[in-house]
Amino acid sequence: MPADRARDELPVVTPSADATPPSTPSTVVGVLLAAGTSSRYGDANKLLAPLDGEPLVRRAARALRDSGVDRVVVVLGHDADRVRDALTGLSVDLIENPDYERGQATSVAAGVRAARDAGADAAVFALGDMPFVAPASVDALLAVYATRKWTALAAAYEGRRGNPVLFDARHFDALADVDGDVGGKSILLDGERSALVETGDPGVRRDIDTREAYQEALADRE
Repeated sequence: MPADRARDELPVVTPSADATPPSTPSTVVGVLLAAGTSSRYGDANKLLAPLDGEPLVRRAARALRDSGVDRVVVVLGHDADRVRDALTGLSVDLIENPDYERGQATSVAAGVRAARDAGADAAVFALGDMPFVAPASVDALLAVYATRKWTALAAAYEGRRGNPVLFDARHFDALADVDGDVGGKSILLDGERSALVETGDPGVRRDIDTREAYQEALADRE
């Protein structure tokens, strides 16, 4: 099965209000990837750009912290000291990825190690340049995962795949072996028990990757 199969081939599911949770709840760690070089943004670090009075990365970290995950780990790399300062006062754990210049996959691997160290059953991977994700969208992933029917889940809006993405621990070895900037996309798309979780949240499809995208975000707040 090709890694770039169409997103329509993944089933789209929604959290069920009457789903019976398992008798033994899962431990899920939230991992925020915040180590990138912001190469498409220009000379500045996009994660530190202010939006509604706080840096983008802090907004993204808050979405995980305010969700139902058991712990939040932020993976730092480029501009680590300044990103760390931007997160001061948040109840998150910070780790550094010395290999961040080799691509996002190295930060995913660092997050996997942290999740394993915490004894996690699963991990939710979120991106530091996605400040509009609602905590409820993370909770939607957790609710669907709790049914034990799926091992890889991506947040979606109007049936279109976005972020964050949740992976069961059975995928941790494969995630740690991924190269480059693709993260866990191929694992999600190739998985037999993968699905999209409809969140109704446009924030799961919106990142701040360029200065133009940032200016659009500012204009939307006016």
